[in-house]
Amino acid sequence: MDLYSMSDKALLSMLGGRLRALRLRKNITQRDLAEATTLSLNVIKALEEGKGKLSTLIAVLRELGALEPLDSFIPEPLVSPIQIARMHGRRRERASGRRAKKVRSATGWQDG
Repeated sequence: MDLYSMSDKALLSMLGGRLRALRLRKNITQRDLAEATTLSLNVIKALEEGKGKLSTLIAVLRELGALEPLDSFIPEPLVSPIQIARMHGRRRERASGRRAKKVRSATGWQDG
């Protein structure tokens, strides 16, 4: 599946559908999930329609026992030992914008 060719709306709809399928595989009703997460039934329905907040998604995934995939969702960036030495143990907090100009393409930001 080429996720980059899909619109944001289509991706959200796909994620909502997958969330619904996961809930159904675990044989949990929307109402039971709403009660277990202290969210409203309408919030659960909206999330399954591809609408909602990240905090809502995390609460629902926690209740469904499906938080592990979040670790690979945006992986921890690897930093080389040379970069660590240059930064003297400090953590980077912002982009400087002084490096090679980046160009946005269909697959993300790339050197231009």
